[in-house]
Amino acid sequence: MTTSRYGTSIHPSAPNLSRRRLLGALGAAGAAAGLATLSGPTALAATPGAAEPAAGADWAAVAEDVRTEFRWAWRNYVARALGYDQILPVSGGHSDFFAAGHSVGLSLIEALDTLWVMGLDDELAQAISWIRRNLPNFDIDAPFQVFEATIRVVGGLAAGYSVTGEPLLLRLAVDLADRLLPAFTKSPTGLPYRFANLHTGAVSGPSTNLAEIGTYLPEFGMLSTWTGDAKYHDAAKQALRAAWDRRTALNLLPYGINAETGQWTTATATIGPPADSFYEYLWGGYRLFGDTELLGWYRAATAAILRYQSDMVRGNLWFAQVDAHTGKKVDTSQSELAAFYAGLLSNSGHAAPAAAYQASWSAVQERYGVLPEGIDYTNLKATSRGNALRPEFVDSALKLWINTRDERYRQQAYTHYRNMKRTSKVAYGYTVLDDVTSNPPVRGDFCPGYWWAEQTKYYWLIFSDTDRFDYANNFLSTEGKILLGARR
Repeated sequence: MTTSRYGTSIHPSAPNLSRRRLLGALGAAGAAAGLATLSGPTALAATPGAAEPAAGADWAAVAEDVRTEFRWAWRNYVARALGYDQILPVSGGHSDFFAAGHSVGLSLIEALDTLWVMGLDDELAQAISWIRRNLPNFDIDAPFQVFEATIRVVGGLAAGYSVTGEPLLLRLAVDLADRLLPAFTKSPTGLPYRFANLHTGAVSGPSTNLAEIGTYLPEFGMLSTWTGDAKYHDAAKQALRAAWDRRTALNLLPYGINAETGQWTTATATIGPPADSFYEYLWGGYRLFGDTELLGWYRAATAAILRYQSDMVRGNLWFAQVDAHTGKKVDTSQSELAAFYAGLLSNSGHAAPAAAYQASWSAVQERYGVLPEGIDYTNLKATSRGNALRPEFVDSALKLWINTRDERYRQQAYTHYRNMKRTSKVAYGYTVLDDVTSNPPVRGDFCPGYWWAEQTKYYWLIFSDTDRFDYANNFLSTEGKILLGARR
């Protein structure tokens, strides 16, 4: 049975990954391995220093290599999976993501602004042509996960419109957003349901989490900006408010909540999934729309996180999971997805903890070569041995590099890129790893849609100095979509 980011079934079909699902592996053998812990350093780790470019490295050449790899993978997707949500790059097959039998060209939509910013204009024209011929609307009689549909598809189409000005992409983004809105408008609390049927408007999934109630404002807010209709912005802002108003006395937020009752279903606060992008979008709402109320919420939440969740272990900064009501530490596990937080801290001016947290994850990269899905930060042992082509560490490297121009962050990104290329490149693209602790690594057969939107774009931006991107004034969504900063 296929599961979504937080474990709820989407549909039974080929292997599937939501953007941040805590997945140790794909397949039975990999899943078993993913539950085990690692007793020591892995043989997969690169020789210390070997993956670092020499001083004065030709970053333009590295960028061109990234673009060459992306173009090669794109051509394989077009040849073997065009119009399907995801390619299976080992076998050359394909899979659906949201609903069985209802592919919407997810990987293609996720790739739109990446193709543009890399200057792959012929490939971009090919993608838009496919959309024009094959995707008149999203009138699909199936429940779609509102969170994933927003950050991936609404966001992908919105970013495509942002970088090209193509009206078709905006029209489709609005069509899908309208079909997702019942998840908000039918909720008695303003906290959105997890699923909405795109044809009937039926909603389901009241048991939800911070990320899935608070990761909408940049995408929906830009739709309101472009269309003049405030309903998208207002629904997303109300969801954030409904969660923030339920914070504890410590200004901490548990991650689990019921959208119908408004009651917390967990007591644990975390910066990782399933809470992570809630905090990103408190900041994002301020960054894109100048919303000072959101800035106040973000500052209060960040102060509480730094006070109660910061945990220094052998000189490394980590963020514990704590009881949101008492601040007591309850868990020292850390998801790779939490690595995004260094970049968020950097963007909001928290320079010292940003650099320290990035250094902690850099130490994990040095140890394993490819970051495992999860670790126990007290000893850096892998608690989930897979790697689902995760982008969060290099996302933070990009943001820290933009904000500081410190070359160490380019070097971290280069190590990340080189090790991905070394371990995940297969016959028809790039695949997830079921076990990064084995030598050679155990591979799966799946390329998640976010690979086209996130780390490939982050690599390109950090190495290329492209004139298509405004490095001084930009905003990338939680899915890496360029919503501000395109230089057309």
